[in-house]
Amino acid sequence: MNGQESKEPAEDKLNQLVVFTLDEQRYALHLSVVERIVKMVEVTPLPKAPEIVLGVINLQGRIIPAVNIRKRFGLPGRDVNLSDQLIIANTSRRTVALVADSVSGVVEGSANEVIAGGKILPGMEYVEGVAKLTDGMVLIHDLDRFLSLEEENKLDDAVKNT
Repeated sequence: MNGQESKEPAEDKLNQLVVFTLDEQRYALHLSVVERIVKMVEVTPLPKAPEIVLGVINLQGRIIPAVNIRKRFGLPGRDVNLSDQLIIANTSRRTVALVADSVSGVVEGSANEVIAGGKILPGMEYVEGVAKLTDGMVLIHDLDRFLSLEEENKLDDAVKNT
C-alpha cells in the first residue's frame, strides 16, 4: 500500500463557487467563504483606509469594510451603482463586503476542472485558479491574499479610529 488508496480522487471533489461579474468578466469565490449577498447600501468613507477600501457599511449593526475589487484587478474605476451587489465574505482575518456588478449564483464543478493560477501566469497572486465550466471559464479569487499585510494593518488602524 502506498497510502493513495485512502485518499479521495481529486475528480470526485466538488468545488462550490459563487460566480460574480465585473465589467462582463466572471470571477468566483468559494461558497465556504461567502456569508451572504446583499443589495448595495450606502458606503461611508473611511479616512486613512487603504486605497482599495471604499469605506464601511453598516449591516445589521455590524461595521464591515467595503472593498473595491475592481482596483485590485486593474479594471477601470467607476462609480458605485444602486444595482451593484455586495458579497459579504470572510477572510481568515475579517469580514469584508466586495462590490460586484452582479452575482449570478452558485455553480458546482469538479476540482480537476480547476487550473492553478500560477500555472497559467506566474504572479497572479489574487487568483487561485481558473475553473472550466460548461458555459465558459471563471477566475477563482483567493480572498485571503486579497489584502496585503500592510493593507490589513492600515485598515485595522482606520477602523479603530472611527
